[in-house]
Amino acid sequence: MNKQSPADMARRFSVAPMMDWTTRDYRAFARTLTKRALLYTEMVTTGAVLHGSPRERFLGYSEVEHPIALQLGGSDAGELAECAAIAQAWGYDEVNLNVGCPSDRVQNNMIGACLMGHPEKVAAAVKAMQAAVSIPVTVKCRIGINDQDEDTDLARFIDILASAGCEVFTVHARKAWLQGLSPKENRDIPPLNYPRVHRLKQSYPELHIGINGGIKTLGECQAQLEHVDSVMVGREAYQNPWLLASVDKQIFGKSGPARTRLEAATAFRPYIQQRLDEGAKLNHITRHLLGLFQGCPGGRRFRRHLSEHAHKEGAGLRLFDDALGLVREPKFEAESIEEHKTSQLLF
Repeated sequence: MNKQSPADMARRFSVAPMMDWTTRDYRAFARTLTKRALLYTEMVTTGAVLHGSPRERFLGYSEVEHPIALQLGGSDAGELAECAAIAQAWGYDEVNLNVGCPSDRVQNNMIGACLMGHPEKVAAAVKAMQAAVSIPVTVKCRIGINDQDEDTDLARFIDILASAGCEVFTVHARKAWLQGLSPKENRDIPPLNYPRVHRLKQSYPELHIGINGGIKTLGECQAQLEHVDSVMVGREAYQNPWLLASVDKQIFGKSGPARTRLEAATAFRPYIQQRLDEGAKLNHITRHLLGLFQGCPGGRRFRRHLSEHAHKEGAGLRLFDDALGLVREPKFEAESIEEHKTSQLLF
């Protein structure tokens, strides 16, 4: 592998790409909790990158989001190479090819998990992408699809892609069943097979093998890191974002940016105002914070206040501050929001 990029150094822990969830607003908020984790965009199709207008809608992000990876959906090698070059020009730290999404919509366009049945096509795409950029080109896949053999077919898939130059794989430790299960069911029903991913690393020690699927605590992450190179966490990092506040310390051995939830939320205020000034709606931004105060006194009231009022015309920072005022964290109970506003901010 070439000289380590920012993405390479951050990949030990990443937040999975999730449609409608890992938006630019979520990613900017995540940076109030962790400076070091690798963040991924939602999957963006090659068609959206090449033909969508304005391109900012699909590729825009804030500088605070680095290190950040763009996940692409597509199968045409030429289009993927062009999109990878665009991603690099936009400043992304990595470009990742989705070979794991099981939805009908992407299957019909030869995108996602169905590509596991066409490893030569994926290898050609990866090779073309790597020729177009100097940033890492990585693959996120499953352990198999449908009735594929989880040992033989997965090994063949990895062999073919590795021969084409792919060195970094993040493997969702479940099969995807492309008929009979919905995308949601494909995230829960096929059984997890962590040992298969562990054996994959043993078989390919020269490759970077990361694991994804069903991981909910940093203790579980650390246990997985005994067997693989990196861990990717999905739904738990979104629904319980405070998990990210311990990532820098526990996974990277460095101090994190936020001591408390309130401190993180307050550090996010300038970003909220910036996005409001750009025309964004408050509820589109703050929906990503609804799980922040989970388990805290007033956490339900915070969530309810934003859910019931943030969509209203003219909703702004005052409403967000009112919601924060409903929450108490024991360590900082005596401090007001105004005192927190004077602390050092990230944006």
